[in-house]
Amino acid sequence: MLELFWLSMLLGAVAGLLAGLFGLGGGVVIVPALVWMFTWQQFSPQLIMIMAVATSLAAIIPTALSAAITHHCLGSIDWKCVFRLSPGILLGAAIGAIVADLIDAELLKIFFITYLLFVGLRMAMPLGINEGNKNNNHRVDYLAGGGIGFLSSILGIGGGTLTVPYLVGRQVIMKRAVAVSSVCGLPIAISGTITYALLGTGKQSLPDWSLGYVCLPALAGVVVCSVLTAPVGAKLANKLPAKKLKRYFSLVIFVIALKMLLA
Repeated sequence: MLELFWLSMLLGAVAGLLAGLFGLGGGVVIVPALVWMFTWQQFSPQLIMIMAVATSLAAIIPTALSAAITHHCLGSIDWKCVFRLSPGILLGAAIGAIVADLIDAELLKIFFITYLLFVGLRMAMPLGINEGNKNNNHRVDYLAGGGIGFLSSILGIGGGTLTVPYLVGRQVIMKRAVAVSSVCGLPIAISGTITYALLGTGKQSLPDWSLGYVCLPALAGVVVCSVLTAPVGAKLANKLPAKKLKRYFSLVIFVIALKMLLA
């Protein structure tokens, strides 16, 4: 388990940077890396995917908090938007964890790759909208929050790959969308983590130092470094032009999808 902790520290440094820079929450990097590490540690094959998802969500809590504080200090967060999305996110994330507990690991992996490719393509394409004009119909945010929370919890991500495209599609400027996404990663991660911990309680074949489906050594390693690098990414996000940020965002998604496809 000590080797797992050290590797997770390196993973956390990368995930934290991406969390602040792209609003990813780091999950799109953490989940594939944890699948590899848990396989190397010879965890039960039936538990590898769901433990990677659960541990990723748990690691997102401090990462998202750190990035959110930085974005708040920079004045980038639309708190009204956050409060509209959060109720649905909390409920959707809990339901998503329950569903993930019933999904076959290979099917979940295929779903993960397909979703990454779809979002990557969407972010790489020109949106064809005026990002400076906001849509004043906010009712859809409450429903969208449920969908974002549900899918994010199943996939072990902070929701950035869903929240950011959704907000940009509703004519929110890119920098503000990234900031809101960073905050929304908190209710996703908290609700999903609690549910996964409860669902995994008493399960057979769980490795030592597990809290339900959450692997504590891996969680500790990721958290130690991610909280340090997330503010760095958030500051970069505030300085980069919106068009460049979108291209970097889509490139990261494609790289992760390819890595999982070839694994």
